[in-house]
Amino acid sequence: MRRVVLLALLVALVTVGSAHAGTGMFVGATEDNVRSLSPLVAKSKMDMAALAGFDAVRMSIFWQPGEQRVGGDDEIVLRNASTAAQLDGVRLIVSIYPTDWRSVPLTAGARGQFASYAASIANEFPEIRDFIVGNEPNLNLFWMPQFGMGGLDLAARSYELLLARTYDALKLVSDDVNVIGGALASHGQDKPGSLRPTHSPTAFIKDLGAAYRATKRSRPIMDMFAIHPYLIPSKLPPTFAHPLTTTIGVADYPKLVKLLTTAFRGTAQRGETLPIVYDEFGYQSKIPQPLQFVYNHLGSKAAADAIPESLQAKYYAQAFALAACQPTVAGMLIFHVVDERDARAWQSGLYYGNGRPKTSLPKVRAAALAAQAGTLAACDQDKTTANVDGVVFGSPSASAPATLQTGFTCNLPCTYQVQILDATTGKPVAGAAGKAVGLTTVTIPSAELPSGTYEYALRAFKCGKPGTAETRFSTAFAIGSADVKATPLPTLEPVVP
Repeated sequence: MRRVVLLALLVALVTVGSAHAGTGMFVGATEDNVRSLSPLVAKSKMDMAALAGFDAVRMSIFWQPGEQRVGGDDEIVLRNASTAAQLDGVRLIVSIYPTDWRSVPLTAGARGQFASYAASIANEFPEIRDFIVGNEPNLNLFWMPQFGMGGLDLAARSYELLLARTYDALKLVSDDVNVIGGALASHGQDKPGSLRPTHSPTAFIKDLGAAYRATKRSRPIMDMFAIHPYLIPSKLPPTFAHPLTTTIGVADYPKLVKLLTTAFRGTAQRGETLPIVYDEFGYQSKIPQPLQFVYNHLGSKAAADAIPESLQAKYYAQAFALAACQPTVAGMLIFHVVDERDARAWQSGLYYGNGRPKTSLPKVRAAALAAQAGTLAACDQDKTTANVDGVVFGSPSASAPATLQTGFTCNLPCTYQVQILDATTGKPVAGAAGKAVGLTTVTIPSAELPSGTYEYALRAFKCGKPGTAETRFSTAFAIGSADVKATPLPTLEPVVP
């Protein structure tokens, strides 16, 4: 039965089309099981995300004091994950943060090391262009100290300095790098001297803006803002708002935009129009009796906060629909793809801990694909974060068999890069670049390419607006007599102006 379900999902995946529309948002998952020293394991885990309909995966890289360049196991893990992501047409987002609160870079020297480390990843892996700096710096679990004398917010001050330093280092690699700041937890106490010193996202955003203003910086510190809008308890529907508290959930979008607007109004940092990423969001599902042997500690307090799979599917779809109609929300990532087997952790994936798909998967997958295409909900306002639309990748045409073509629309002026990738290695073998607005057809000579399996990669960003890059990958296709299974792509004939 499991094989039948997975086969059906695979068939559905490859018949969706060769690219997602650009009028929606990305929908993916925060999933560290793609971190593997084995390329086969990394690919199999990325496959599960793609089969679930996700077009983005965020994975963690842990920085340790003294590190200035990526290497060792982390370099291998990144290479395996980035290759797997390219082959599956998945956008890989890398979150870089200290291993724990003891490792927070609080000095200028340590911040420089962290920034150099992040830049080394961008240099080594040009296919990775999305970086989240830090993780929940408003919580003492990940960032200390939180408070200073008189209740001063030291966490926001030190985080602003790290974000600015890392922004500058990544932009030296390429203006096209997308630097994502914040990554805040949805709640906090704002009580100096408490046993667990934390800041609410409401207070942290205000203090981050104040810290930025105090530096008199004339450059931005981020291209997007991330938040983890978990609900406490997580049984609450995504429509539950917190108008009278400092917590921020998906339904608190107006409050979040107002906070960002106030924090950065009149500065070089965008606030009101700053793209938002819901970086972690999850609903745990109850584990059926026949599969409970897969898990440990199911009697824990954390495991009790679970809902039926049918409700999990409903709530995820509701959350995607809410985010789809929030103009500055660029994407949403659920936590996880696959359940953690330790029930003291999190069982919010679409697969059980043994890899078997849950009954919620098909409905969540359908909602994710619709949100990506911009068809999930009827919205009063259009997205302000998407520019690329109507992407179609084509096989060699009958009239020009020695060429490959792609067609797309940039609603606003954009610069683009179209590459043909070797589907086995993920390396570019041909390409073209330029500027465009409106309907555009790009033709790439392919006569010199040997028989084999390839895929397209399209990157486009709004002219003069670094950090707005959008990426699309095609499924694999064959040229010549390649003895490899590949998905047929449509034939594009040249567009006559």
